[in-house]
Amino acid sequence: MIKIGNAPCSWGVEFADDPRNPGWRKVLKENAEAGYTGIELGPVGFMPEDPEQLADALEEFGQELIGGVVFRPFHDPDQWEDVLDGAVRTCTALKAHGAQHLVLIDSISPRRAPTAGRAAEADQMDNAEWEAFRGRIETIARMGAETYGLTVGIHAHAAGFIDFEPELERLLDEIDESVLKICFDTGHHSYAGFDPVAFMQRHIGRISYMHFKDIDPKVKADVIAKRTGFYDACGQGIFCNLGDGDVDFRAVRQILLDHGFNGWCTVEQDCDPAGDTSPVDDAKLNRSYLQSIGF
Repeated sequence: MIKIGNAPCSWGVEFADDPRNPGWRKVLKENAEAGYTGIELGPVGFMPEDPEQLADALEEFGQELIGGVVFRPFHDPDQWEDVLDGAVRTCTALKAHGAQHLVLIDSISPRRAPTAGRAAEADQMDNAEWEAFRGRIETIARMGAETYGLTVGIHAHAAGFIDFEPELERLLDEIDESVLKICFDTGHHSYAGFDPVAFMQRHIGRISYMHFKDIDPKVKADVIAKRTGFYDACGQGIFCNLGDGDVDFRAVRQILLDHGFNGWCTVEQDCDPAGDTSPVDDAKLNRSYLQSIGF
């Protein structure tokens, strides 16, 4: 059975300490009001790390914790302690609430930010740098899978060093599938300039978890041409409501059904927490759209 959840980033929550963030209880409440029964943890520290406090709130709002994201600079060896801290705390929280999915994302790098969506121009790591980078990802993936019993997925993300399809596939070739699967994000794949449906057709057997995003093609063309930063692009609405962009969600649904996908697909509509849109209204529209096409 395919279940549909949402995530705090749809309320603009990218970093736990951002003063613009809405309250965590408000996010849980509005997620429930929008028709979702599952939610991601968000950046660790946004929701309470006291298991009893969060468990009570999840029960109050009828929510299941789906998973959590480690969005940290895997690309920077000097930031390893930060990566490890985020990973351990996230794994601990997920285990405490019976959540399944640990998602690993290499965060935005200054070396990659100007070339989001421009694969041919992007700065590449040399072999030694890549091997160390891959090793850090594999270390966290093994910890999540073997120590905490979680399903670990790599998630490509604009302006990080796992952004474009070739580097994502290289990583998948070099880390065993038993340790690392794919959290596939439809929107980031489109942002990077590749076809999400074609990728899913090739790799559906390794996709353990889905993030549903859509991309406004006009905004995408503009931000790529102007080399706009990722968060500014979010503020300009690059991640539009589902069904309004260039991702073919009917085809996505058919691939999932054809291969017996069973589990969560999570809406992630990254937005500016200080923007003029209503996250709960967008969440409702996204849920209605998905229901209209059979999710």
